[in-house]
Amino acid sequence: MRKIGWSLTVCLAILSLVSCVDFDGATEPISVKYQVTMPEGFTTADVANKTVTITSNAQTLQATTDANGVATFENVVPDVYDVSVAWKMTPDEYSQITGEMVQNHKYTVAGSVSSQLLKEDITTPLAINMNISVDQSILISKIYSAGSKDSKNKNYLAGRYIELYNNSDEEVDIAGLYLGLIETNSTPAYTLGLVRDTIFMKQIFRIPTDKPYRMAPGQSIIITNSAIDHTQTAMNAFEYNLLESDFEAKDKQGKTTNNPDVPALELIYTAFAAISNMNLSQGGPGGIVIFETDEDVSTWELAYSYGKTSGNKWMKLPTKYIVDGVDVLKKNSAQTGVDVNLKRLYDYIDAGYAYINAASGYNGEVMYRKVLSTTEDGRHILSDTNNSLTDFAISSDIAPREFK
Repeated sequence: MRKIGWSLTVCLAILSLVSCVDFDGATEPISVKYQVTMPEGFTTADVANKTVTITSNAQTLQATTDANGVATFENVVPDVYDVSVAWKMTPDEYSQITGEMVQNHKYTVAGSVSSQLLKEDITTPLAINMNISVDQSILISKIYSAGSKDSKNKNYLAGRYIELYNNSDEEVDIAGLYLGLIETNSTPAYTLGLVRDTIFMKQIFRIPTDKPYRMAPGQSIIITNSAIDHTQTAMNAFEYNLLESDFEAKDKQGKTTNNPDVPALELIYTAFAAISNMNLSQGGPGGIVIFETDEDVSTWELAYSYGKTSGNKWMKLPTKYIVDGVDVLKKNSAQTGVDVNLKRLYDYIDAGYAYINAASGYNGEVMYRKVLSTTEDGRHILSDTNNSLTDFAISSDIAPREFK
């Protein structure tokens, strides 16, 4: 086995453990095994020939599972890795396994492990617990929350936007669809799981219900705080003309330029009396969800941060209503990476996370969902494995309604 001619010391936080890990004496490549573990009721699913991916700051490796669902990696450099695997399950496969008759839903089988330290040979396979979710029609396809520096090197945040995409082959009416921004305290208001199947929202908006708002297959909509031509105000390479946006979160305080020709996004709740437009976090954390319900959301329960009796109140959102969610985390530095302790979304909503490369933002980077395939008629099918580490990429050179 070849000796690597360097020594590496990495200080990192892994879940609740914070320590310095010294790889001195453990710098030789190692072998690692992973076991794809299906949930109860799906143990007869075919787990062979599935691609498992492990990724660190230094390398990305892939291995294919055997008949028992075990993937073996050789020549792995000791480091901290994110692990993911996903595949599609047809309605027929779902019915054969469960005995349930289902409609024409398609399913995604996905599992992941975040920030796992690999430093020695592993012969007993490590488990990757899989989740099964119904493929959704409407997805969050882009999040531009970073902002940029304008031509005078001043912080520019007016051009931020969220893009939604119809990933199905049918027209969808999105009137009444809710958009939620998760609370962004430096310390989560509630540790994930402390209140079961609930997440805590700082703002909730709704697509108007005054008329149908139909999205054709492959169509996207843009939601922004300022539907103007930002190329003329920022005068840089990162901002775009958003005059053709579909909805605008109006600023009742008058601090942001609004476009009277663009329909208003309805504000249902905000934790901040002085903020009525989307309070997007430029560096993270800043998770986003879309959800559907017939309930009167404005009457939902509010809560202070755990253990507090004052301060901001967060709206409690039951996860059962969520259609799609992206957990956006902060990347502190190339060395420490992303702090997974700040995750707000359960794995069954987003088993991974998205991020930009600047802790403070202002770098023009867009988090975008990657194209999985393209149909013969040119319609893009976007990646939807329920894991943003797999589904999303980052670019400072991708336009609204552009896909790659």
